[in-house]
Amino acid sequence: MTPVRNRIAFFALLGVILAVSTLVGLYVSPTWVVKKYTIDSQTVKDPSQVVFEKDSGLTPADFEKHRQEGTAPEVKELVVREVEPNGESIYSQLTANAHYGIWSLLPAVVAITSCWIFREPLTSLLLGTVSGALILQKYDYTQEVLLPSLASVKAATILILYLWLLGGLLGIWARTGTAQAFAEWTTKHFVRGPRSAKLVAWFLGVLFFQGGTISTVLVGTAVRPISDQQRVSHEELSYIVDSTASPIAVLIAFNAWPTYIQSLIYVPGIAYLASESDRVKFFFSSLPFSFYAIFAVLGTFLLSLDLAPYLGKRFRQAIHRARTTGQLDRPGSEPLAFVEPASQKVAPHYQPHAFDFVLPLVLLTGIAVGSYLLLEDTPPQVLLGFTVALIVAGGIALIRGMSLHDLMAGVSTGLQSVVFASVILMLALTLGNITQAIGGGMYLVEQLGSSLPYWSLPMILFVLAVAISFSTGTSFGTFAVAFPLAMPLAASLAQSQDLANESLYLSICFACVLNGSVFGDQCSPISDTTVLSAMTSGADLMDHVLTQIVPATAAAVLAVVCWTTVTLLFC
Repeated sequence: MTPVRNRIAFFALLGVILAVSTLVGLYVSPTWVVKKYTIDSQTVKDPSQVVFEKDSGLTPADFEKHRQEGTAPEVKELVVREVEPNGESIYSQLTANAHYGIWSLLPAVVAITSCWIFREPLTSLLLGTVSGALILQKYDYTQEVLLPSLASVKAATILILYLWLLGGLLGIWARTGTAQAFAEWTTKHFVRGPRSAKLVAWFLGVLFFQGGTISTVLVGTAVRPISDQQRVSHEELSYIVDSTASPIAVLIAFNAWPTYIQSLIYVPGIAYLASESDRVKFFFSSLPFSFYAIFAVLGTFLLSLDLAPYLGKRFRQAIHRARTTGQLDRPGSEPLAFVEPASQKVAPHYQPHAFDFVLPLVLLTGIAVGSYLLLEDTPPQVLLGFTVALIVAGGIALIRGMSLHDLMAGVSTGLQSVVFASVILMLALTLGNITQAIGGGMYLVEQLGSSLPYWSLPMILFVLAVAISFSTGTSFGTFAVAFPLAMPLAASLAQSQDLANESLYLSICFACVLNGSVFGDQCSPISDTTVLSAMTSGADLMDHVLTQIVPATAAAVLAVVCWTTVTLLFC
């Protein structure tokens, strides 16, 4: 599309979104649904607040009155008591949620459609949140939508972890050059041929388990000079770099992912998803079901050993071409070039050492993993791990002669590098909150909660997440759209079809959304990690996409088979 047509399309779409959302908010009355969950009397914190159900204000007669008056119930969640004929008291939790019918899905549809059209996640998420705000008749967007969403513990935790701690640590590593020094030292001492070059790339991808751009940039730029000498095709290297970025971040999730994702998976009435700590523990307990990530990482390991079982014709031709002719790229291709920003240069007169990188990383991993394994009923202390790693990395730099000015310049650069991603995270969090508030998940539950075969839902959720993330190029944006819809639907399906192992079923459905988002993002030609993997490896972008998609799809098919099998056998 020409720039003029782009502008016309943008303003036309904006007008339609604003008009439709406003009309829905004004003329569509919400439908209230009350869910009732039996609870243990020991969990009742304040018995004085318990009432009989007829006095709860959440009866059908109460909602009919609210509908006529255009009001909403003041209390949407409370504990009620019923007395059995034998005198025994049964306690239940009532939770009232509203939805706007099919219009409850409008904000999610707006975000997905906008990203398809404009290929820009920030604008798309913003439009999605604005659409939801108008449906809820919250016209002061800043005061009524953004501030309540951002002024929360979960938003502050994400900002501190992702923006301050992770950004600061990456900035120090870039300014000191220690991560690059470690990667180059490993490459220099262990590469002896094509297989060892690929193994080193695979190992570094696993080691840099923070995922995303930091992994792709460090691994690609460090290994490429040596792998080029060993006749490793750029298609091979870019696949290894890309497939050990986000998949490793899923499997070794001692990073910012759990803190963000847990905020999107709350389901009323599910005890093991009630608190932030519960949801983080649920995240880690579900990781063994991340079959796509497991097969993706395993596939790149087998490729490194030249034992990959299924690569596709194009990929095998690339390997044969590089080994026999030394041509690392397809004739006629247009390899992308990566130029390191000047802000990422090592401080003058500073001599980086690999140990400066290893110690903070060991402390980060040790604290996160150790707290999870050694402390009972405690989620991994990722925030503490990052805090210690940041302090130690900065302390080492100062002790080894870096000036405070250079150190803070590195921290500043690191913060700047993740600001845009942080804004996307905050808008994704806001969209998730709005989707929950207008009842998107509740509407899907009503429509599909008892009609879908339970064994089909994991596959459906995986395909849905793949479609969204491939089209939008962002896994984090997909999380915000998919999880608030998928988790209530999975919980309802488990309860309505009386599954024997509800928690296992929810773990599988959770893993399907998580892995589907990663798979679609990894294969998308508009994803930042896909582009960076091609750039840092010196590959043509579409050559990387077309060769990677075959083994990645094979891993996805195997994963779907595993999820379906586990669901049928154990749920």
